[in-house]
This record gives sequence, C-alpha cells and structure tokens, in this order.
Amino acid sequence: MNILEVNNLTKCFGSLKALDNVSFGISEGSICGILGPNGAGKTTLLRIINGILTIDAGSVTILGENASIEASRNIGYMPEERGLYDTMRVEDQILYFGQLKGGDPKRLYSVMNEYLELFNLKGQERRRLKELSKGNQQKVQIICTLVHEPKLVILDEPFSGFDPLNGQILQQILERLREKGSTIILSSHNMPAIEEMCSDIVLVDHGHILVADSMTNIKESHKDNTLLLTTSTELSEPLLLSSGVITEIEKVENLNWRRGFAYKLRRNPVNSNNEVIDAVAFQSQILHFEEALPSLKDIFISYTSTANHQTPNTL
Repeated sequence: MNILEVNNLTKCFGSLKALDNVSFGISEGSICGILGPNGAGKTTLLRIINGILTIDAGSVTILGENASIEASRNIGYMPEERGLYDTMRVEDQILYFGQLKGGDPKRLYSVMNEYLELFNLKGQERRRLKELSKGNQQKVQIICTLVHEPKLVILDEPFSGFDPLNGQILQQILERLREKGSTIILSSHNMPAIEEMCSDIVLVDHGHILVADSMTNIKESHKDNTLLLTTSTELSEPLLLSSGVITEIEKVENLNWRRGFAYKLRRNPVNSNNEVIDAVAFQSQILHFEEALPSLKDIFISYTSTANHQTPNTL
C-alpha cells in the first residue's frame, strides 16, 4: 500500500514550471530518498506534500486524503531552512511544536524525553536554543519533527551540521522508526547515507521525474558487467584475455585491505559469472569475488549531467 500518491502534479511560479506532470508513489513502511541537483524542484514538491503550497494541476494524497494543512497532522516535516526560536527553552519548543500537530501533552512529554536520551541531550532541555551548538540545535529540530509520532516523516538535509557519530545516531533512530511502521522521506546531498538507508529513490531534475524505483532495480539497471576479484597469486592477464570470457582486465589496489592480488574485470556479456570464475580458478585460488554495482553518486551524475531524460520508472 502506498502512503503517498503523487499524480500528474504540476506547479508553476509565473512562467517557471517548477514541477511538470510529476507522478510517483511511496509505499508504507519504506525509506525513500528524494534526490536532485539544486533547483530541481525538490523543495517545491515537499512543500506541496505538506500542504504549504497549492497545486496547479494533478493531485497529492496522503493515506488517501488530499494534501492539506489538516492532512499534514500525519506528517513530521523538517525543512532545510530551520524554523526554531533562539530564545525559547528546548523542552518548551519541542512541546509547543508537538501540540501544534495535535499531540497529547502527556504523551509528547514522554516521547520528548525518550528522544532527548537517544540524542544525548538530557540535561539540556532547560537551556535556550541559542546556547546550544549547531549540531545540538539540529537535534532539537529533528525532535520537534518527530515528537508527535507522525506516520510520514519528511526530512530535508537532516545530516547538516552532524559529525559522523551523530549522523550514525540519526540513522539508527530513523531505522527504528521504520521498524515501528513509519514511512520516511529523506532529501539530502549526503549520498553515502542515502545509499545505505533508502530502499527506494525518486530522482528529480528540472521539474521532471527522471527515475522512481527501488534502489535494487536502479542499481541493477546500471550495472555494466564489471567484476571485482582477489586471487592468492598474480594472474597472467594475456592468458585470461585469450579465454574470451572477459574483455578487459585491470590490476587495482587491494580491496578492503585483503591479502592477495586484486583485479577489476569486464565480463563478456555473452558469458556468465561462473565461466569467469572457472577461467580465473584455472590460474589461481579466488579469495574474493563480487559483481560491482554502480554507486548512487555515479547513477545521480549519469542522470543529471546529460540531457538524456529517460522515460521514468515507477515505484
């Protein structure tokens, strides 16, 4: 079941068409990354989902209800532009935003304390926001977004201002939310985090959806028969090429500090991986073998650096 449905969505600002006939869906309980270069239309899309902007054509539904301010009570939205009050105490701020979303004060207080503990902010709740570091202010912003326990969580650049340790804490919290049934949308330029966390991707550019599909399908569709392997002894490259099962071979730095000799191969499309393994094993013991999939960063660049806007897939 899709928690979010976007159908033929169009939004214009004067003569500028920020979103042009955009359609995709996000399944309940997933973590979806919405990606795109600056000015692609991501922020406009997120604001429409939250009922902040109206649409010119098409529809957006959350749990079967048209996007609106009322429907947004089911959403926790953290925009890239922060909207907290510098002189307000941390706990007052969190409870205030939770009640704006219709949360019960007693439940909000309990959830707030749980998140303060998870984010290592216990003892900071009576301080004014401006007294906190940038990273801790970001934590408060995220707690304000999550405290009313929304079914749909939308975070725009949530890793901004976080060191690797706090980024890891956030990832663990979001995964925990997903396990409890929340659906999460992440918009970020932190490609490694998106690649690690997201099961689905929506890629936007110039107001169009370039691709909307599962991470698995996107990576599979962009693989190019590249293989990575490590052997116990050095290979005879001419001999391996003469077998015909590979078209290219390159010696590379050892993978993940493994012992042995590491190679990147390009498999002949008419041959199987097993045939490559047989040809290599004829010369040396294979210590490691894997089919190389492109990184999300490489896929992002391949879509956005060319004018080749392919017919979009759908989730």
